[in-house]
Amino acid sequence: MSKPLELPFDPIERAAQIWTRRFGPSPSMAAVTSIMRAQQILLGELDALLRPYGLTFARYEALVLLTFSRTGTLPLGMIGERLMVHPTSVTNIISRLERQQFVTRRPNPADGRGRLAEITQAGRDVVERATRDLMAAEFGMAGFEPGQLKEIFDVFRELRLAAGDFVPETPDAAREAHGAAQEPRSAAPETPEITRSPKTPAASQITPASETSELPGAAEITENPGMA
Repeated sequence: MSKPLELPFDPIERAAQIWTRRFGPSPSMAAVTSIMRAQQILLGELDALLRPYGLTFARYEALVLLTFSRTGTLPLGMIGERLMVHPTSVTNIISRLERQQFVTRRPNPADGRGRLAEITQAGRDVVERATRDLMAAEFGMAGFEPGQLKEIFDVFRELRLAAGDFVPETPDAAREAHGAAQEPRSAAPETPEITRSPKTPAASQITPASETSELPGAAEITENPGMA
């Protein structure tokens, strides 16, 4: 966790005031700058909580996603799609997790050129322990009430929707998905059921510097843009 700056003024608010005098009012500039700073704060707190387990938030997210699969196994391409990260980033994350013996990789029988990542028992164990710590810390958002957290989620959901992250579910599709989630595991289809891994609302869509710093030239991704 980074040391508090404790500045005698709000640098983002000061920048917004200067911006207004020089270029004209721009509430969006102040909002975007605040989001970027919030990303840094949250990722720093989350990575600090995960450091005792040898994880970053980006690697934690990948492990959690694998636990969401019924088989504990997913194609690397699907991991990238669900976590919304660049393929190079997925390879980097899985390689690190494999070295830590939290996942294994093997050929994908359905795709001669593809690879599958499978979580190991050690990976499941570390997810359980790390998740307890993150839940206890409210994912770095302990200072907010549930209603405020819902508002934050809703605001950024609209931004993600406008960016084309997803297509909104119809009411019928939502009911169908909910019904499938209630089915016994034995009745579930073989196709892995994937849900977006838990995240803080702002940090989930942004790539952590701890991962991208080791990927020169890679596209900006959700390992900040969240888990090496």
